[in-house]
Amino acid sequence: MAKDNGHAPQTPPRFSATFTPDVNAEIRRAAATGIYDIRGGGAKRRVPHFDDLVFLGASMSRYPLEGYRERCDTSVVLGTRFAKKPIELKIPITIAGMSFGALSAQAKEALGRGASAAGTSTTTGDGGMTKEERGESKTLVYQYLPSRYGMNPNDLRKADAIEVVVGQGAKPGGGGMLLGQKISDRVAEMRTLPKGIDQRSACRHPDWTGPDDLEIKILELREITGWEKPIYVKVGAARPYFDTTLAVKAGADVVVIDGMQGGTAATQDVFIEHVGIPTLACIREAVQALQDLGMHREVQLIVSGGIRSGADAAKALALGADAVSIGTAAMIALGDNDPKWEAEYQKLGSTAGAYDDWHEGRDPAGISTQDPELSKRLDPVEAGRRLRNYLKVMTLEVQTLARACGKNHVHNLEPEDLAALTMEAAAMAKVPLAGTSWYPGMPGQGF
Repeated sequence: MAKDNGHAPQTPPRFSATFTPDVNAEIRRAAATGIYDIRGGGAKRRVPHFDDLVFLGASMSRYPLEGYRERCDTSVVLGTRFAKKPIELKIPITIAGMSFGALSAQAKEALGRGASAAGTSTTTGDGGMTKEERGESKTLVYQYLPSRYGMNPNDLRKADAIEVVVGQGAKPGGGGMLLGQKISDRVAEMRTLPKGIDQRSACRHPDWTGPDDLEIKILELREITGWEKPIYVKVGAARPYFDTTLAVKAGADVVVIDGMQGGTAATQDVFIEHVGIPTLACIREAVQALQDLGMHREVQLIVSGGIRSGADAAKALALGADAVSIGTAAMIALGDNDPKWEAEYQKLGSTAGAYDDWHEGRDPAGISTQDPELSKRLDPVEAGRRLRNYLKVMTLEVQTLARACGKNHVHNLEPEDLAALTMEAAAMAKVPLAGTSWYPGMPGQGF
């Protein structure tokens, strides 16, 4: 017990709400080094997300489906607008673009194995197509980025679809980074770069300045591939209504919207935390653009950025997406940030679950590294099996929720099946606040 010295008890010291310990530490770091902070991963701040929505399961006014007796389909076809060979997937969950360079060759192979076993697609990312990834991926999407690293017509023709990347959710308006320690002999050869030298990808494509030029580029890609391959256009979520509209008018078969919770291999922390909008805020805007153009479901919409579970995927589908894409979650399924490497994460000044210095190339799990001794820790067969299991569970969760809402296909989920738990989520998703028939900004309500 504290000694009574006759004075009033002291108020415990309080940190400033503005200058928190984390803020102060960053100021000191910047003052000591003179350089901005670079890291991987996505936004760490709390923003409205799928957890702020709930499903309204069937009861009296709706009939649920029996899980063991009544079918609930999960298939999706992407690229039906112009492509001669649209992509047919068994599940509406795809693997996002993550480059060889950012990830090890073993990790890229594992992604291909897991995605193929689950009946879905994987995506190359910046830096070109590896033989391991193409060999193990039944369906492979080739990313066509501003850097054009590794881009060649032969690989475009080998791919099953082409994704023109205009922006990424973690850094809309910014380019990628790959530091010298991850540019091995093989990475340097594939990207036509000097070994061991930092590289920074361009933030915009060199041969267009707007959607008119994008239309020309899409036509060029169609000519190169004989009009067979679906053409995706990926944008970082910033102005989703207008970006979706322009992508459709430029000729896209598929639009990919990537929210700010999406991860990255490396960029400035200030980008990750302060540029872009939450994934939840961009879906209805993109869907509205497609509906206004009469293109909803004819041009498919893929949503990415912080998708973690079947519940997240089902909510995105209910808001109007055709499919979702996962990146960070897929890495975790492979073994990223696994507590079994805790001692080594501690040596790097981090801890399992918080490690985000992927740009340094010292990932103990062997996933975001080019160090041969580290990367060989990842068994691509076992890691692929883990990814397949994870995708299977996600799919079962989507089906479970769809059946609970009385739907025999996951694409039959709709906004009416959702309610919001917070005012922010209600406004962003344009679904009623739970227990009401109202959301902020609802048309005709005088707001």
